[in-house]
Amino acid sequence: MKFETKTFILNDGREALLRLPTEADAEAMLDYLRITAGETDFLLRYPEECDKMYSLEAEKRIIERIVASETDLMLVCTVDGEIAGVCNLMFNTRMKTRHIAKVAIGNVKKYWGLGMGTRMMEELISIAEKREGVIQLELEFIEGNHRARALYEKLGFRITGVHPNAIMLKDGTLLNEYLMARPLKNGA
Repeated sequence: MKFETKTFILNDGREALLRLPTEADAEAMLDYLRITAGETDFLLRYPEECDKMYSLEAEKRIIERIVASETDLMLVCTVDGEIAGVCNLMFNTRMKTRHIAKVAIGNVKKYWGLGMGTRMMEELISIAEKREGVIQLELEFIEGNHRARALYEKLGFRITGVHPNAIMLKDGTLLNEYLMARPLKNGA
């Protein structure tokens, strides 16, 4: 999907750049995946899984595919040249579900609390609201992720379902995954 690069100011006064990823970002994207997976239990992977799941060439292909897609959008948020966060917007294409789009977001911990997540989510919501026929956004979050839940609720998402025991941590702890939905202006 097309996206015009945007800048915004973080709560600490630094400038952030929100843009499409390029193949040149592939190595930094892999680093971002490892870093974020190691900073929280609220992502669907552990750091050691990143190396097994993603190679540099595979990441380049993923970026190339998503940038060329008409139904998927990936944006990177950089601060001082470093990938600080990544967000995704995925439009469904099946006739029965094309009124729904899914969003996902992840930020490096040192950028939490600076307004970056809010700005990224607002951008995804704005893009989705401009897509004809899309009336609802959906996302998931893992039990205990109070920061994410507060952000999503602030932006109008509400819990609509639970997937019990969806996540099992290394120590055997089971966590629920919650589905949230948000109606869009152009929908119901």
